[in-house]
Amino acid sequence: MITKMRDGITFELQEEFDFSFLSEYGKVFAVFDKQDSGYICFGVQNHYKKLFVKVAGAATVFSNISADIAITRLQSTVSIYQDLSYPTLIEIIEHKEIRGGYLTVFEWFEGDCMGRQYDDFEKFLELPVEKKFDVYHEILLFHIHANQKGYIALDFYDGCIMYDFASGETRICDIEFYAKRPVTNTMGRMWGSSRYMSPEEFQLGEEIDERSNVFLMGATAFQLFGGGKERNLDTWQANEVLFKIALKAVSMKKKDRYPSIGEYLQAWDKARKSSY
Repeated sequence: MITKMRDGITFELQEEFDFSFLSEYGKVFAVFDKQDSGYICFGVQNHYKKLFVKVAGAATVFSNISADIAITRLQSTVSIYQDLSYPTLIEIIEHKEIRGGYLTVFEWFEGDCMGRQYDDFEKFLELPVEKKFDVYHEILLFHIHANQKGYIALDFYDGCIMYDFASGETRICDIEFYAKRPVTNTMGRMWGSSRYMSPEEFQLGEEIDERSNVFLMGATAFQLFGGGKERNLDTWQANEVLFKIALKAVSMKKKDRYPSIGEYLQAWDKARKSSY
């Protein structure tokens, strides 16, 4: 393992890598080098704005894939971000090959990642219910948009949600595994956090479709409003009608779920407006 420094910011790698290209984008003010994705990411600031630079090719300390796979995967994400461009999706600005790797450049969002591995996870869960409703509404609208574009959400979890506690704005990030329909489970246990995954994402040969994403949205509701994988009313922070709607969404059998995220949202909004 080696320690590198860029603009006074230190980070660790398994092997040497040339990061001189970062000077094209500005001065490094933050680094994210502990992910297992195979990427290393930087917050960079120039005279005009801040940027988020994601790099594949460097041998990161906790990577569970090879550099070549990381490069190929990062290249494949470009078209996904372009296809699914949306106000709440982090905007991709640039992408290109670099010596020994590949990079993508995104807008910088002044918010915090809500993954439970991060410091602000508990703070996020303690938000007032009304603010959580706003966050959840944005998540639902984005995934309706993704389905309308022909995409199935895969590997979405709280680490894909960013929230600015000052402005109340929400952003979606890390959608690299989203895939165009049709999607079939060719792995058995697919990528993702089990807290969010539908039963068919554990079953080889099963189709992953919009009803699978309805399950995902229901599971997201339980993570936001209480219960998590337990999904019981005692820890649920919203009303009982909303609890039953979310519970239907996470039915083990596909046929028992809402047919689409749009229909789920209609039921959710109707129950919310009648009670709040």
